[in-house]
Amino acid sequence: MNFSGMLGTTQISASGLAAERFRMEVIANNIANANTTQGLNGQPFRRKEVVFAAALADAMERHGLNGSGGVQVVGVQEDTTEAPKVYRPGHPHADAEGFVAMPNVNLSNEMVDLITATRGYEANLKVLNAYKDSIRQSLALLRAG
Repeated sequence: MNFSGMLGTTQISASGLAAERFRMEVIANNIANANTTQGLNGQPFRRKEVVFAAALADAMERHGLNGSGGVQVVGVQEDTTEAPKVYRPGHPHADAEGFVAMPNVNLSNEMVDLITATRGYEANLKVLNAYKDSIRQSLALLRAG
């Protein structure tokens, strides 16, 4: 394995770490706004989702570029599901019938997404640690020999 290939291994895992960290930040923002009934646009908060894409090293290499692969965040999109309405006639954002449009954030789903993102982060960290250990063992063998 050449030196750029060795760095590519760490870059792939690092891209996964960065993507999952960003995903956790978006999920935390969703949870923080689970009760925000009116944003700057006058509408209830809309849940956000992170969109990932594979960073394809093979396609880059075919074009003579040195790519490492991995994952990249290509955007954040709003969840378009309908905002639930709750009957709260005394709420300042209630309509004429007493219903308040609530954010389309489901805390159970957000917690599942957060656990999934955490596990993805941990998996990428384990890959980095295993790679570091294998390099350390290789260096120890070279020193001993």
